[in-house]
Amino acid sequence: MATHACSRRILIVDDDDVLRRALVDLLTRAGHDATEAGDAPQALRWLASKTFDVVLLDISMPDRNGIDTLKTLRQIRPELPVLMLSGFAEDQYAVNLLRAGAAGYVSKESASAQLVAAIRTVAHGRKYVSQGLAQVLADGVSGHGDAPLHASLSQREFQIFCKLAGGMPV
Repeated sequence: MATHACSRRILIVDDDDVLRRALVDLLTRAGHDATEAGDAPQALRWLASKTFDVVLLDISMPDRNGIDTLKTLRQIRPELPVLMLSGFAEDQYAVNLLRAGAAGYVSKESASAQLVAAIRTVAHGRKYVSQGLAQVLADGVSGHGDAPLHASLSQREFQIFCKLAGGMPV
């Protein structure tokens, strides 16, 4: 692994083994120390034994969804930036995840350079939003946006909404 002055320790939490390994490879080539976890319990074990600068957290995992995991991470390591990673469109989830304590939201379809930039941004204590999400936020503030109905849900209502949408029974 190349050693860079801005090397960061990153925990990747995603149930997709192929994607996790690709992210480890990408981040290692970018000079970072990447550790992988396939589920929330494994991620929590890593957090208990190692220090990280950023967590990349998938929103959709079979054992425990990313929203619940984010809530747990905020409780045990409130200072640790969590960058949400998802295949879902950011206009559907990003605003509520930022409200829930995420430091940013990156689509799995994003370019690798965007992911590396997002990690750099949240590692410096700032929030990361893409240009598209910035426009959604600006439209919402100015009152000109056609916000989706779920944008007005509370954090708890949004958690329940996601669980129902994921097929969990009432």
